[in-house]
Amino acid sequence: MAGLYRDEAVVLRTTKLGEADRIVTMLTAETGKVRAVAKGVRRSGSRFGARLEPGNHIALQCYRGRDLDVVTQVECLDVFRSVRDDYTRLTHAVTMLEVVDQVSPDREPNPALFRMLVGALRTLDTTPSPVVTPGFLWKVLTLEGVRPHLETCVRCGEAEATYPAIDLVEGGVLCGSCGRLGGLRISPEGLELLGLLVGGGLHRALAEPPSTTVIAEVERLGVVAVEAHSERRLRSAALL
Repeated sequence: MAGLYRDEAVVLRTTKLGEADRIVTMLTAETGKVRAVAKGVRRSGSRFGARLEPGNHIALQCYRGRDLDVVTQVECLDVFRSVRDDYTRLTHAVTMLEVVDQVSPDREPNPALFRMLVGALRTLDTTPSPVVTPGFLWKVLTLEGVRPHLETCVRCGEAEATYPAIDLVEGGVLCGSCGRLGGLRISPEGLELLGLLVGGGLHRALAEPPSTTVIAEVERLGVVAVEAHSERRLRSAALL
């Protein structure tokens, strides 16, 4: 039928609509971010209301509408049960969903981001690590084309053994002299972890994570960087 399409998706958020419906915002594998109406899902006898919860990995069929699509079929591929049953994992998952929602324009396919989100949720579900969320934040930023410059000072171009600060607006590290004029502090250990996360060393960081203090430092910088890039606050970051 014209207007019908099938896709895979991760549910990012839902909003009540009327007395029984919901608007479901999803990142799909082939279509990008989609907003669709799921009719009747708030009724007790709904066939697929529970399948459209935020964080679920689903296969679905939709009818393409002018403003909002309409969900016609849903099959649950993974609900990431261990994430839902653990508050700490759940708060990290919610942050990742919000980040994807903020950086994704409507109907612009981004298969790499979709695979990254599914992979991060699966890792959080099966082999949880405090490195997952900061790793996801910085990999999303890298995918968005705002990978931080870590090799030389972004203000003066000087190369040093280490850099005490980073300027997320200018997009990279600051030397000792420039760092005294502004920027956010970053420890040598934090800079090393950041280099791993944006340089393809996430698996190494997951296998040999640094201290929780260093992970929290890089995670906090990642939140600030995402907010600067999207020009919006991450409401869920307060839960981390």
